[in-house]
Amino acid sequence: MTALSKKDLGNSGISEFLIHELGAKIEVYPLAGDASARKYFRIVRDQESFVLMQWEAFKSLSDYPFTNIGSHFSKHNVRLPKIIGSRPEEGLLLLEDLGDLTLERKFWESRNQEDSLNFYEQAIEQLIKIHYPSTADRDENCKAFQIQFDSEKFQWELNYTKQHLIEGLCRIQLSDTEKKQLNNIYLEIADRLHEEDKFISHRDYHSRNLMIKLGKVNVIDFQDARLGPIQYDLVSLLKDSYVNISKEIESHLLNHYLDLRTQYITKKINKDAFDEVYQLQTIQRCFKATGSFASFYQTRGDTRYLHYIPDTLTTVLKALDHFPEFSFLKELILRDEVIGVDYNSL
Repeated sequence: MTALSKKDLGNSGISEFLIHELGAKIEVYPLAGDASARKYFRIVRDQESFVLMQWEAFKSLSDYPFTNIGSHFSKHNVRLPKIIGSRPEEGLLLLEDLGDLTLERKFWESRNQEDSLNFYEQAIEQLIKIHYPSTADRDENCKAFQIQFDSEKFQWELNYTKQHLIEGLCRIQLSDTEKKQLNNIYLEIADRLHEEDKFISHRDYHSRNLMIKLGKVNVIDFQDARLGPIQYDLVSLLKDSYVNISKEIESHLLNHYLDLRTQYITKKINKDAFDEVYQLQTIQRCFKATGSFASFYQTRGDTRYLHYIPDTLTTVLKALDHFPEFSFLKELILRDEVIGVDYNSL
């Protein structure tokens, strides 16, 4: 890969910032971005490397969600990329380079799922730190305490899928009666999840946001953390669209989580109630994921995520088997215009 020139970087202020932080003898390489509008670059200086993140301008490190929440997590030993330098007015953060080995890549490169189990256990251990000590340290200046998954937010996410997948990509025109049926299901799912106790939720805790460096799992992309049910992050990790974790590994990791939880909360959990919320959260979280995948195609012509839709819908259908009262949603997904689409051909 060819290094970028100053001309390639344009008038963004990146070159001047990097020279100020690292000196003139550096090389800049573009990195593939995530599903957001953020841009990433790998900066090489001699035998060292760093990652530059470019996003919207911000006032200060304490005001910027990434650094604000990251500072709170760091107090509780959550492994995160270290901040090397910043220029808020340019939206620039220079970070520790965690490399290219995601948990997703480790999963697929392993000979069998057991070979990646240690790293998934580490991911659970990092999640415990986010859910319990980080939540117990009630710092109201931390932005994760200022927003939450409430009924309105859960409904918004479900309607996002109706907009981008059902009505958008699949071009289904729901009747007024069908819209009412669907909205009633959305409301019940959202209200039931909203009633759960709330802990800090990473919000996007999947295998592409977990980096392995020197055998240790590190957490990235945590800037949207907010209060929510513990099952939200567990579903994100264990019902992840990017991998296919076996039922045996999923069960083992859930038990690992519940065992570690007792270090912070001594009251024994009602496993049946926990499992019911876990299935309910699977419906909500995974259905929203299909809406996101559809929206990337609908809004910017990005086809890379479309092939994840069928298996993710299958995950939703399996969870819906536990809730016969939501039969209309199951019937909607089972329509040929939804589950029968060849998303790879779009």
